Amino acid sequence: QVQLVESGGGSVEAGGSLRLSCAASGYDYNSYCMGWFRQAPGKEREGVARIDDDGSTTYADSVKGRFTISKDNAKNSAYLQMNSLKPEDTAMYYCAVSGTFCSLGTLYLGFGGQGTQVTVSS
Repeated sequence: QVQLVESGGGSVEAGGSLRLSCAASGYDYNSYCMGWFRQAPGKEREGVARIDDDGSTTYADSVKGRFTISKDNAKNSAYLQMNSLKPEDTAMYYCAVSGTFCSLGTLYLGFGGQGTQVTVSS
Protein backbone atom coordinates (compact mmCIF):
# COMPACT_ATOMS: atom_id res chain seq x y z
CA GLN A 1 0.00 0.00 0.00
CA VAL A 2 1.44 3.31 -1.10
CA GLN A 3 1.67 5.91 1.62
CA LEU A 4 2.81 9.50 1.36
CA VAL A 5 3.21 11.79 4.33
CA GLU A 6 3.74 15.51 3.74
CA SER A 7 5.07 17.96 6.30
CA GLY A 8 6.61 21.39 6.52
CA GLY A 9 3.66 23.61 5.71
CA GLY A 10 2.80 26.66 7.76
CA SER A 11 2.11 30.36 7.72
CA VAL A 12 4.68 32.87 6.54
CA GLU A 13 4.77 36.44 5.34
CA ALA A 14 5.30 37.29 1.72
CA GLY A 15 8.94 36.93 0.80
CA GLY A 16 9.48 34.15 3.30
CA SER A 17 10.50 30.54 2.77
CA LEU A 18 9.24 27.09 3.61
CA ARG A 19 10.53 23.60 2.93
CA LEU A 20 8.03 20.85 2.36
CA SER A 21 8.95 17.21 2.87
CA CYS A 22 7.31 14.06 1.57
CA ALA A 23 8.08 10.60 2.89
CA ALA A 24 6.92 7.81 0.59
CA SER A 25 6.58 4.11 1.18
CA GLY A 26 4.93 1.03 -0.22
CA TYR A 27 5.51 1.64 -3.91
CA ASP A 28 7.50 -0.52 -6.26
CA TYR A 29 8.21 1.05 -9.59
CA ASN A 30 11.11 0.40 -11.86
CA SER A 31 10.84 3.97 -12.98
CA TYR A 32 8.86 6.68 -11.25
CA CYS A 33 8.52 10.35 -10.64
CA MET A 34 7.62 12.38 -7.61
CA GLY A 35 6.12 15.79 -7.54
CA TRP A 36 3.98 18.38 -5.87
CA PHE A 37 0.67 19.86 -6.85
CA ARG A 38 -1.47 22.38 -5.04
CA GLN A 39 -5.11 23.22 -4.64
CA ALA A 40 -6.47 26.52 -3.38
CA PRO A 41 -10.15 27.24 -2.70
CA GLY A 42 -11.85 28.52 -5.81
CA LYS A 43 -8.81 27.85 -7.99
CA GLU A 44 -7.87 25.07 -10.34
CA ARG A 45 -5.54 22.37 -9.18
CA GLU A 46 -1.99 23.13 -10.33
CA GLY A 47 1.01 20.92 -10.81
CA VAL A 48 3.91 22.78 -9.22
CA ALA A 49 7.04 20.71 -9.71
CA ARG A 50 8.11 17.18 -10.60
CA ILE A 51 11.31 15.19 -10.56
CA ASP A 52 12.14 11.99 -12.43
CA ASP A 53 14.21 9.13 -11.13
CA ASP A 54 17.10 10.46 -13.19
CA GLY A 55 16.85 13.80 -11.40
CA SER A 56 15.40 15.84 -14.24
CA THR A 57 12.90 18.44 -13.09
CA THR A 58 10.01 20.49 -14.42
CA TYR A 59 8.37 23.52 -12.83
CA ALA A 60 5.21 25.47 -13.37
CA ASP A 61 5.91 28.92 -14.76
CA SER A 62 4.30 30.43 -11.68
CA VAL A 63 7.03 29.04 -9.40
CA LYS A 64 10.04 28.84 -11.69
CA GLY A 65 13.07 30.45 -10.12
CA ARG A 66 11.49 30.43 -6.64
CA PHE A 67 10.82 26.76 -5.91
CA THR A 68 13.24 23.86 -6.05
CA ILE A 69 12.29 20.20 -5.97
CA SER A 70 14.72 17.54 -4.86
CA LYS A 71 14.67 13.98 -3.64
CA ASP A 72 16.63 11.56 -1.57
CA ASN A 73 16.35 8.09 -3.04
CA ALA A 74 17.83 6.44 0.03
CA LYS A 75 15.07 7.92 2.15
CA ASN A 76 12.30 7.60 -0.47
CA SER A 77 11.63 11.26 0.13
CA ALA A 78 11.01 14.37 -1.91
CA TYR A 79 11.34 17.98 -0.90
CA LEU A 80 10.08 21.32 -2.13
CA GLN A 81 12.10 24.36 -1.15
CA MET A 82 9.89 27.41 -1.57
CA ASN A 83 11.51 30.84 -1.51
CA SER A 84 10.17 34.32 -2.15
CA LEU A 85 6.70 33.13 -1.32
CA LYS A 86 3.74 35.16 -2.52
CA PRO A 87 0.16 35.33 -1.25
CA GLU A 88 -0.94 33.56 -4.42
CA ASP A 89 1.12 30.54 -3.33
CA THR A 90 -1.39 29.97 -0.55
CA ALA A 91 -2.85 26.49 -1.04
CA MET A 92 -2.92 22.93 0.18
CA TYR A 93 0.16 21.23 -1.18
CA TYR A 94 0.12 17.56 -2.03
CA CYS A 95 2.96 15.20 -2.79
CA ALA A 96 2.48 12.54 -5.45
CA VAL A 97 4.38 9.52 -6.73
CA SER A 98 3.67 7.63 -9.91
CA GLY A 99 5.15 5.31 -12.44
CA THR A 100 2.80 6.63 -15.10
CA PHE A 101 1.42 10.10 -14.40
CA CYS A 102 4.50 12.23 -14.54
CA SER A 103 3.54 15.48 -16.20
CA LEU A 104 2.63 18.55 -14.19
CA GLY A 105 -0.93 18.21 -15.44
CA THR A 106 -1.36 14.58 -14.43
CA LEU A 107 0.58 14.34 -11.16
CA TYR A 108 -2.64 14.42 -9.19
CA LEU A 109 -3.65 11.10 -10.78
CA GLY A 110 -0.79 9.33 -9.02
CA PHE A 111 -0.73 8.27 -5.40
CA GLY A 112 -1.02 11.30 -3.16
CA GLY A 113 -0.84 12.20 0.48
CA GLN A 114 -3.15 14.14 2.75
CA GLY A 115 -1.53 17.45 1.98
CA THR A 116 0.07 20.22 3.99
CA GLN A 117 -1.29 23.75 4.17
CA VAL A 118 0.80 26.71 3.09
CA THR A 119 -0.49 30.19 3.90
CA VAL A 120 1.33 33.31 2.77
CA SER A 121 0.20 36.65 4.12
CA SER A 122 0.87 39.99 2.47
